[in-house]
Amino acid sequence: MTRLEKDSLGYVEVPKEAYYGAQTVRALSNFPITLKPIHPMMIKALGMIKLAATSSNHKVGFIDKKRFHFIQVACQEVIDGQLNHHFITDAIQGGAGTSAHMNVNEVIANRANELAHFPLGSYEYIHPNDHLNFGQSTNDVYPSAGRLASLFLVLIY
Repeated sequence: MTRLEKDSLGYVEVPKEAYYGAQTVRALSNFPITLKPIHPMMIKALGMIKLAATSSNHKVGFIDKKRFHFIQVACQEVIDGQLNHHFITDAIQGGAGTSAHMNVNEVIANRANELAHFPLGSYEYIHPNDHLNFGQSTNDVYPSAGRLASLFLVLIY
């Protein structure tokens, strides 16, 4: 079963229960390089960066308290590894990490919307770009997450 989502390229089918969205689905067909997803430590690091950025945006008034609460819970679930199976973009990708960055934005937005009792794929309340990506660039987020993940891996192993 699928749901229909629209992005800037048009409509695309997304698995009904997936927390990822249209841009992640498109990334699968655009960059099937290794067919292996990004490392769990990279997912954790991306969740941490999203939580920090959203916290900052909340503190300066760009994200209201209710939305922040749902986003915060979803980010923590990402950090804790509870949503790893929704990170499906290839570990090696074109665009300097844009696919993985949108994957994390969509997963957190959809999970936060679900917590707020909105259906998956409906981004009227919490949007992957308008709320999760606000004031951020893939060129900042992805390399920073890579550095954090590297530190985690060095400290653990």
